[in-house]
Amino acid sequence: MNKTHRGLHPRGKVDEYTSKGWWSDETIDQVFRAQVRVRGDELAVVDPANRSELSGGDPRRLSWNQLESEVISLAARFTEAGLGRGDVLGVQMPNTVELVEVYLAAWSLGIVVSPLPMQYREREVEGMANQAAFAAFVTVPSFGDRLPATEIAAIRSRISSLRSVFAYAPASELPAQLPAGVVGLSPRAATEAQRELDERNTEDPNDPNDAMTICWTSGTESEPKGVPRSHYEWLAICWATIDAPDIVVDDVLLNPFPMVNMAGINGMFLPWLRTGCVLVQHHPFDLRVFLGQIEAERVTYTVAPPALLWMLLADESMLAAVDLSSLTRIGSGSVPLQPPMVRGWQERYGIGVINFFGSNEGISLLSSPADMPDPDDRARYFPRFGVENFRWSTRISDWMDVRLVDVVTGEDITEVGHPGELRVSGPTVFAGYLGDRPSPFDERGFLCTGDIFEIAGDHGQFLRYLDRGKDLVIRGGMNIAPAELEGLIAEHPSVADVAVIGDPDEVLGERVAAVVTLRPETELELDALVAFLKDKRIASYKLPERLEVRKELPRNSTGKILKRELRQKSVA
Repeated sequence: MNKTHRGLHPRGKVDEYTSKGWWSDETIDQVFRAQVRVRGDELAVVDPANRSELSGGDPRRLSWNQLESEVISLAARFTEAGLGRGDVLGVQMPNTVELVEVYLAAWSLGIVVSPLPMQYREREVEGMANQAAFAAFVTVPSFGDRLPATEIAAIRSRISSLRSVFAYAPASELPAQLPAGVVGLSPRAATEAQRELDERNTEDPNDPNDAMTICWTSGTESEPKGVPRSHYEWLAICWATIDAPDIVVDDVLLNPFPMVNMAGINGMFLPWLRTGCVLVQHHPFDLRVFLGQIEAERVTYTVAPPALLWMLLADESMLAAVDLSSLTRIGSGSVPLQPPMVRGWQERYGIGVINFFGSNEGISLLSSPADMPDPDDRARYFPRFGVENFRWSTRISDWMDVRLVDVVTGEDITEVGHPGELRVSGPTVFAGYLGDRPSPFDERGFLCTGDIFEIAGDHGQFLRYLDRGKDLVIRGGMNIAPAELEGLIAEHPSVADVAVIGDPDEVLGERVAAVVTLRPETELELDALVAFLKDKRIASYKLPERLEVRKELPRNSTGKILKRELRQKSVA
């Protein structure tokens, strides 16, 4: 990829996808301005309720007009600092109103945003900043007991491309003195900046084929890779997370996921921007605050990890203490959902749980109540796009080309029950990794996802996730999908969270090990777990031969379990 991150996709693909109506000439900044014109003084975005505990400031609530005014003012400050189209802006900020403003201000100028989780410290930031050649960096002066702006100032000399460092926060949260070289910026209303921004956009308009973001793979197994994505891709894939929960302008979205990757940006931010509803921010995750926001803001849709939904379902006293009557659906995913959990939310509370499976690279599978009314099917399966005589409710189901490939022979799989690697192509898929990385595409141009699925359903109309290819446990020549076992073990009444790994074995190659966290005031022994799984009538070779109980499972900044750390412990 060239330094300016322009023209990610070849002209032939652009012409093909635009002629089919999958891509349009819109850019994100145009979508924002269109919503401002329509929504005006209506409420747009709300701060986390616990903001004072994070940064010392009061939560803010902005209308669309107020938001636009502060975005324009911030864009003018970026322009004064010499930032422009094609520059990369590193961003490390919690989910606040100001984070929304930074994104929108940068995109109004064609600046590429590279968001980093708040959990990252100097080592991770330095590595990614040098990979992507950050021209500038924006963060907050304080976050809990940390001083992020001070941390960035300390490593600034080790990032040769870095020209500017900003601390962006309301004036009440900016300290009297910032570290040398850090420029303090505060939200303020625009004055003459609107005309200047309009002139700039007329002279050098944004191109939907330019990079809009450089997100980072989760790095659960190796060094994170940069994933540039254009306006084209983001505006195509966001229809998946709009159509499945059927988001409309009257919705109130509660966003608990950091806006650093597919979950936060595509799951919440872009549906909000495209529909013009209300976005309520949340950070860091705090269950008490989260439930309080649902009640206070009359939230209609949110997202939550499966373990949390399972835990809440089992805690009737906690749910009885909060008014959830406004909530009509919940998104979840990233790991297989437990059918009893999905069924429980639907039958007891009338809330449909939507099953999402996505990636920064552009995978987007989803099971909605409209397509799969049966909660058990929705937990286990995803629509298999392109199957004859089956139509699905999301528009991307007509855009995506999906196939399974045998990992040994390389042949396409068409029969039920034969595991294979998922490969996808279409308008949601990115153009390639940042820098000199091996191509993730096969000879036909399909993205090789590394995810193992099998065809399922009476008519082959479903896909069932098995696991990451590299996570498979191979015991005596038999392939065992940890995700399948994790889903079953998670149904045990004592289990709060689980990861299945392979222990090295000289004879069998690997043996199955289960690492779990337990619910309060419960116990679990290996024999009891094995007996529970035997009642599920699974093959005996899949049964765990070691059980380890921990207080918590190691996770990365986006919440994915770091199985490499579990494996290291198991080898020691």
